[in-house]
Amino acid sequence: LIGKQVLLPLANRYIPIIADELVEMDFGTGAVKVTAAHDPNDFEMAMRHNVPFVVIMNEHGVMDGSGTRFDGMDRFEARKAVVEALRAEGRIVDEKRPYIHAVGHCSRCEITIEPRLSKQWFVKVGPLAKAAGDAVRDGRVKIEPDELAPRYFDWIDNMHDWCISRQLWWGHRIPVWYGPNNEVVVVGPGEVAPAGYTQDPDVLDTWFSSALWPFSTLGWPTQSDDLKKFYPTSVLVTGYDILFFWVARMMMFGLFAMDGVQPFHTIALHGLVRDQFGKKMSKSKGNTVDPIEFMDKYGADALRFTLARGANPGKDQALAEDWIGGSRNFATKLWNATRFAMMNGATVEGALPDLSSLNAIDRWILNRLSETISEVDSLLEQYEFARACELMYHFAWDDLCDWYLELSKESFSSGDCADTKRVLGFVLDQLFRLMHPIMPFITETMWTALTGGESLVIAQWPVAHPDHIDKKAEKLIVELQEIITDVRRFRNDQGIKTSQKIPARFIAPANINEYASAMAFVLRLELGEITPSAHCQIGAVKVEFDLTGSIDVAAERTRLEKDLATAQKDKQTAEVKLNNQGFMAKAPDSVVIEIRERLEKTTVDIQRITAQLSQLPSS
Repeated sequence: LIGKQVLLPLANRYIPIIADELVEMDFGTGAVKVTAAHDPNDFEMAMRHNVPFVVIMNEHGVMDGSGTRFDGMDRFEARKAVVEALRAEGRIVDEKRPYIHAVGHCSRCEITIEPRLSKQWFVKVGPLAKAAGDAVRDGRVKIEPDELAPRYFDWIDNMHDWCISRQLWWGHRIPVWYGPNNEVVVVGPGEVAPAGYTQDPDVLDTWFSSALWPFSTLGWPTQSDDLKKFYPTSVLVTGYDILFFWVARMMMFGLFAMDGVQPFHTIALHGLVRDQFGKKMSKSKGNTVDPIEFMDKYGADALRFTLARGANPGKDQALAEDWIGGSRNFATKLWNATRFAMMNGATVEGALPDLSSLNAIDRWILNRLSETISEVDSLLEQYEFARACELMYHFAWDDLCDWYLELSKESFSSGDCADTKRVLGFVLDQLFRLMHPIMPFITETMWTALTGGESLVIAQWPVAHPDHIDKKAEKLIVELQEIITDVRRFRNDQGIKTSQKIPARFIAPANINEYASAMAFVLRLELGEITPSAHCQIGAVKVEFDLTGSIDVAAERTRLEKDLATAQKDKQTAEVKLNNQGFMAKAPDSVVIEIRERLEKTTVDIQRITAQLSQLPSS
């Protein structure tokens, strides 16, 4: 049959039978009608087999040029009319309903799109695309993160010639003029078309115009001072979703227009901001957010920090209002910490005290600050904004606010705190500089209030100090943290209010005992000689307590014994079921998992309650 011709129904003209690899023989009948002027795949087949291109529809979706009685009909009306005409001629032998296949629709009005052959302007991209690919392959341009480079090559190495003309109202007009006798003239800058010529009504594809940005905004084609200074630029930061549409086109045009010089050295790609459920934001879905509303409610810094904290290279991030509220709480924590510091005399005046004169608490926070600055610097260089923010957050909230300030309160209370005031001022000064790019407004306000400086914008970037690294101090503070954490747990287990002071004493090595008063201030303990009625052991450290009058020992013992009996009964029930082969054979996996988890929990509860009972006073 290949090479023969068949009569096309209704049109009454002959069309050739061809064979092509695009046709799927196991789909349907294995035979398809080729509409060369109205389908991209059919167009490719027609080019390979010299099939005529017959345009049967105009740009308004009205049948035109088919040479049939359907000309002048709307495309949707024509569909029904064609089916009825074929049925009337007995040419429809079978129907499949429903029939589902992929059909393009307009993203705005959702109307079915009809491919249609028309005269357009194209860019021959072969040489341009090769140059853009080579620039990344030979290292002149670096794509961050590395795992997105294959996506760039997949596009740039397989580009088709680019259709750059658009039939839109707005855009750069295509600089082509037509004469009265079909002459074609390209009119450049400063040139004027001959009299009687008309300009092509089409405009350039928006990505064509955008591709000119790196050099056209700097005075090109004139070798201006701006062009010499700012081309190529250092880093392009953009979303991975326009890596092909914009970045690849800028690469092609920049290399072409600027004699092989790439438009930037690094392409840093971030992900998309999605809603809290990970869905892409869309006006039609109603899940978009208004950043202005969030800024009005939580502050610009909170929104900025939330976005930066979720900005992993090339990865999408979800955005929920609760997370922005959490960042606002973080800003409030910083504000209150700074207020406390300034009320207690924190200062940036004078040089830092000699490290040998500082206590371990002050040396530890300087050690953590230097480590944080060094790690944040490294992460920012790698465009790891999320991890950098996480480090700054935990340093500020955990190390500075929750530990250093708490451990230093005893010094402030006693008045022996000159060194601590200077260290605290230095730490806040450096922290605000480090956080300024992410949270510029609150850090600017706090920094200028603390230092009296003009502006953080012109302040020096913080520098890590290798001489501040002190692993001995770090080891000691970790031990203090473990002691404080265990004592807090003991107080909670005994039902002692956090505000209630209780008599206690530390039995510990000298290096730890040196900071007994600092720990006691944090833990609300009254140090002195006592008759201990309870204790807790943390490694080599023993903390003894006099709980007389602090708790009702008899009532607490009764409560704990009741809890212990309940836990033991639950454990026994779980063990009986798990040891019953008949039950295990019939029980669903989810039930077995639940019982095993219950056994594990009750075992832990029994150990905890037994320990609490052993720590209770005897009477």
